[in-house]
Amino acid sequence: MICKKKRLYPIIYYFFLAYSLKLYIVFTMSLMKPLKGLIDVVTSLPRGGYLVDSPAGYIQFGAPPETIKDTILLPGGVPLIFVLPEKFFNWIKGISVAELEFPIYYNYFIKKNKTRIVCNAEQAEKIKTVILESLFGPRFIDSSGPDGYYSNIKREIEFFRIMKFDDVVEFCIFKDDRAVIDDVTISIDSNNHFEVYYDKKILAHIPGIIEYKPKYLVGERLSEPFNPPLFGMTCLGPSSGFDPYENTSGFILWLNHNGVMIDPPVNSTEWLLDSNVSPKVIDSIILTHCHADHDAGTFQKILEEEKVTIYTTRPIMMSFLKKYSALTDVSEEYLMRLFVFHPVETDAPLFIHGARFNVNYALHSIPTIGFRVQFQNKSLVYSSDHNNNPVIHKELFDKGVIDARRYHDLTHFPWHSDIIFHESGMTPLHTPVEILTSLPEEIQKKIYIYHTPKSEIPADALLNLSKFGIENTLVFDVDAPPFEATYQILSLLNHIDLFKNISISKAQQFISMVEQKHFKKGDVIIKKGTPGDSFFIIYNGTVSIQSEDKKFVKHFGTYDYFGEAAILREENRSADVIAETDVILYSIEKDKFKNFVTNTDYITSLEKLINIRDDSTWSLLSSSRFLKFFTPTQRALFESLLVSAEFPDNGVLIKEGGKIKNVFLIREGTIIVSKDDESVAILQNGDLIGQAANLYEGSVSDYTFSYNGAVQVYTIDGKEFRDFLINNPGLIMKLDYVFEQYLFFKA
Repeated sequence: MICKKKRLYPIIYYFFLAYSLKLYIVFTMSLMKPLKGLIDVVTSLPRGGYLVDSPAGYIQFGAPPETIKDTILLPGGVPLIFVLPEKFFNWIKGISVAELEFPIYYNYFIKKNKTRIVCNAEQAEKIKTVILESLFGPRFIDSSGPDGYYSNIKREIEFFRIMKFDDVVEFCIFKDDRAVIDDVTISIDSNNHFEVYYDKKILAHIPGIIEYKPKYLVGERLSEPFNPPLFGMTCLGPSSGFDPYENTSGFILWLNHNGVMIDPPVNSTEWLLDSNVSPKVIDSIILTHCHADHDAGTFQKILEEEKVTIYTTRPIMMSFLKKYSALTDVSEEYLMRLFVFHPVETDAPLFIHGARFNVNYALHSIPTIGFRVQFQNKSLVYSSDHNNNPVIHKELFDKGVIDARRYHDLTHFPWHSDIIFHESGMTPLHTPVEILTSLPEEIQKKIYIYHTPKSEIPADALLNLSKFGIENTLVFDVDAPPFEATYQILSLLNHIDLFKNISISKAQQFISMVEQKHFKKGDVIIKKGTPGDSFFIIYNGTVSIQSEDKKFVKHFGTYDYFGEAAILREENRSADVIAETDVILYSIEKDKFKNFVTNTDYITSLEKLINIRDDSTWSLLSSSRFLKFFTPTQRALFESLLVSAEFPDNGVLIKEGGKIKNVFLIREGTIIVSKDDESVAILQNGDLIGQAANLYEGSVSDYTFSYNGAVQVYTIDGKEFRDFLINNPGLIMKLDYVFEQYLFFKA
C-alpha cells in the first residue's frame, strides 16, 4: 500500500497547547542527557525499539512507554512513521511496546501532521481501540449508575474532543508482508523480522521482537531499607510524559505504614528496589485515568507478585480493561482476574488503611479522578490531571456543558486542606502555573506542584516543587491511631500466604504471642548449631542464610519467614542467619509457635516445606530458566508445593489434548515435547512441564510431554498450582511466554 504525507491544520483553540509544549521542551533541557544524535542508519533506542534514518524520514520500530523521550531532541524530532511489532505486549516486563499516545499528540500539535502507523489489518483494529481510549476516552459512559457526575463527564469529554481519529492517525497496512511509504519499502521476512529497502537497496534489518530497556532516575539509594511512615508521600517522578530529563509523575501515599501507589510510572518496581524499598509494602493502586503517563506502570505492579487492589471508578476501569485487552490480546474478563477491583464512587467515601477518601472527577479530556484524604488530624488533597482555571469553569457553565452542582464543585476546590498536591501544565488540559501563583500566600505555601519543570515556576513564587526520590519522602506529623501496633501485625499476617485465611480467633492468638525485635546490620540473628527457640517473620530489612555446603546464600526480605524447621524437627539450627541490613522482626517463642500451628493447615504446609527444602532443591529453583522471574517469596511458596517422584523407562507425563492434572519440575533427565506426533523441543533440568495458562483456564494441553529413559522430577498438584497462580497472577503469562518464546530447544 502506498501512503503519502498530508499536512494538518489543528483548530486554533489548541494553538496555545502547541506553543506551551515548545516552551516546555526548552525549559527541561538541563537535568539529564537524552539522545540528541544518531550514530548510524539504524539506532537502538535507549528505552527499546529501533530508529531507521530513511529518505522518508525517521521510521521507528516499536514504541515502549516514554519512547518520545528518546527522540524528542533528535535533529529530525519525533518520528512520523511507526512500525508495530508482531506482539504489542511484553509479559515479562509487563509493558506495552506499542505506546503511541504521546508521539501522536506531539506530531499533531507540534509538527501538525498525522502519525502514520505501519501494521497488518488485525493490528490496526487493536491499536485503534487503544488510541481511542487514550486520546478520546470511553465512547459510552453509563449515566444510569449511582454516580451523578457521569452525565457531566460525558459532556466535558465532548467539549475537549476537538479532533477526530482520522485527523491524527493514518494506517499503512501490510499487503503480502509489504508496505511502501514515500518510496521506502518495509517488508516482513519468513522469520517475522523487518527489512527496510530504498531504491532496491536494503537499508536495515530490524528484529521482529521489540525488547524494553528500563531507563529512569533513581535519586539517592538509602543506606538502610526504607521504613514506611505512618502518613507521608513519596514522589516517584515530578514531571510529564514529554520531559526527556525527568521521571514522569507518580506518587506513593503512605498510610498506616502501608503504601498506596498513585498512577505508578513505568519501572516503579525497579525504582523501589534500587532505592532500597521493598515493593511488598505497597498493596494497592489508585488509578486516576488512562493516559499513558498514568497507567503504563499499573500493569507492571499487577504482574509483580501477589494480587493488588486497584481503586478507581467503573468508567475508568472499563477503559483500562478495554485498552489493555487490545494490547495484550486477552479478554477483559481474564485481565479482571489478575487483580482486585474496588469500585469508587464520587458520592460515597472510600476507606483505605484507616484513611477516609473523598473522590471527585477532575476536569480533563478523559474521565479522571482526584481525591481528598483525611487521616487522623491531617488532610491532603491530590488534584490529579485537572484544569483548575476559573475562566474555563465559567465558560463550561455558561455554555451548558456542566450543571450548577458541577460548577459549584469545580469552583470550590479544597484549598483549606493541610497539604495540597497540585499539577500544572499545558492548558487547556492542565492548570497554568499562573493560576497557582495568584493564590493567597498561605495557600501557596501548602502546595506541592508536580507535572511541570522547576524552571516554569517564577522565582518569587511560594509554591513547593515536588522533590523526586525516596530520600525526599514527606512525612506528615499526625496523631498515632489507637491500634497502630495491632494494625502493623495484622498487615504482616495479610501478606503471608501461609496465614492468608487465618480466623479472627487465630489472629487474636497471634497478636498476643508475637514480639518485635530489632537487629543491626551484621548482627547474628541465628547461630548454627544452637537450639531452635523462635520463629521469625521479617517486617523490614534483609537477612542472609548460607547453604550448608556454603555454595550459595539465600536472601530473605520483607514478609519472608524463617526458623520453623528447627522448631518442628526438634533439631539445632542448620545455618547462620545474618542481618544484611538493619532488620525489624516479629518473633514467636518455640512453645507458643508449636501451640499456634498444632492441628491446623499451617502445620501441614510447613512440614511439607521442611521435608522438601534442602540445598539442592533451592539451587535447582534458583538456576531454573523457567523460574527466573519468581521473587524469593514466590520461589519459597512454590517450593512448598513440590513432591519428589521418579519415573523409570519410557512414558508420558502429559498427553496432547488431555487434561493437565499435575505439573512437573525436572530434577534430572530430559523431557521431549511433541505436537501432532512431531518432536518440537527438549526440556532439561529446572524446566517446568505443563502450560500454566492452560491449567489456570482449565483447558487441555497443547503438547505431549514424554520421556525416554529414567527421569527424576518434582510433582506439583494441579489444584495447588492453580491456587498458587491465582495468588500470583503475574506468573501465568510469564511462564507461558518463556515456554513459547525463549526456552525451546529443537529436538
